[in-house]
Amino acid sequence: MPFVGCIADDFTGATDLATNLVSQGLRTVVVFGHQGATADIRDADAVVVALKSRTAPVDEAVGSSLQALDFLGALGVEKIYVKYCSTFDSTAKGNIGPIIDAVLDQLDQDTTIVVPAFPAAGRTVRDGRLFVGDVPLHESSMRHHPLTPMLESRVELLLQPQTANSVAHVPLDTVREGAGALARAIADSRLQHRSKPATLVVIDAVDDADLRTIASASADLKVITGGSGLALGLVHPNSGQDPDVARALPPVKGFRAVLSGSASAATRAQVNHGRSSLPSVKLNLTDLRERFEQTTSDIAAWAKSQWEDDPLRPVLVYSVDSLEDLHPADPASTERPANEVVEEALADIARRLVGQGARQFIIAGGETSGRIVSALQVPSLTIGPAIAAGVAWGAGTTPDGTDLRLALKSGNFAGVDMFTSAWENLS
Repeated sequence: MPFVGCIADDFTGATDLATNLVSQGLRTVVVFGHQGATADIRDADAVVVALKSRTAPVDEAVGSSLQALDFLGALGVEKIYVKYCSTFDSTAKGNIGPIIDAVLDQLDQDTTIVVPAFPAAGRTVRDGRLFVGDVPLHESSMRHHPLTPMLESRVELLLQPQTANSVAHVPLDTVREGAGALARAIADSRLQHRSKPATLVVIDAVDDADLRTIASASADLKVITGGSGLALGLVHPNSGQDPDVARALPPVKGFRAVLSGSASAATRAQVNHGRSSLPSVKLNLTDLRERFEQTTSDIAAWAKSQWEDDPLRPVLVYSVDSLEDLHPADPASTERPANEVVEEALADIARRLVGQGARQFIIAGGETSGRIVSALQVPSLTIGPAIAAGVAWGAGTTPDGTDLRLALKSGNFAGVDMFTSAWENLS
């Protein structure tokens, strides 16, 4: 049975987490939604359930998370890992706090840890404040995120309005005293906050050694929560699997495409770098609203013509390349929100490209990834070669038996050249 079962709040976050689990030698499968417990899943060391709950209404996010918890419970997992973004993407009401509360209540647990830090991706927590690189979260590009603008950096202050439970903090000095001291600090935090049903303990971390200490100190907790970085400290007690063996994927031949619906600063830089060497086309929102089918069909035809000239050259289809493309939603408008139109268009284009022989895709953006994977009806991914911190190739199969290789990229992750260099990691 799996050692750890994970509940991830979006599809890229799920593969991000799975990438780190594989790096620890855990054979890892990402399941999209709530699928049947196949033999492959039961034989995995780690199972990650990918949801689209990050920006869903609170009740819907909690409901889908509890369904995922039931699914993982049926597999007999030993530990539950609630995964959220390392930039703590959320609104004032959730969904991080409500999901943690619901999982703790369902499993009758009174203590968990809150560890958004992912140092390899530039996310650290010092004095309870979350940093992106050297910049506090509220001063980073996340301040302008179109769906979850982050206007505060102190994790306790972000979390407290979202939870019915207590929130405590353990500083870096205690972490550096070792796993034993940290475990005692976690237990003491609970004793000091017994007036509430449970205690959520925010813990500082600035490097991978801190994450390993935190994972060791929380080994006896049934529920842990964090960004994907925390997985770098998890060790399966019975696993000696070589990470390189765990990452191996059989090759698949076919055309290549990058589909980008993310508006993040990192992805905009990747788009602009990719445009310099890849054939590219930018989605036109007006055309999509007025002539959806014709527009997506034309883009698919354009891609086919590019592959006829060079079958190995990826094509790039994107929605945003500058801040000028970012416009706040008009609450008085009766038109569908731009992000929904873009996600639907990229999903339709993906279906058309698979029909034309595309087999390898880089997909940028959590919501975009969820829409495309759902449209392609890929039920799960076996995680393979790493591309960058938190990003890896995965192997999946459509209902008609078409083998695909998908890299689902969180908007803020990976280097500027990812869209051109990631293909080197595939056989």
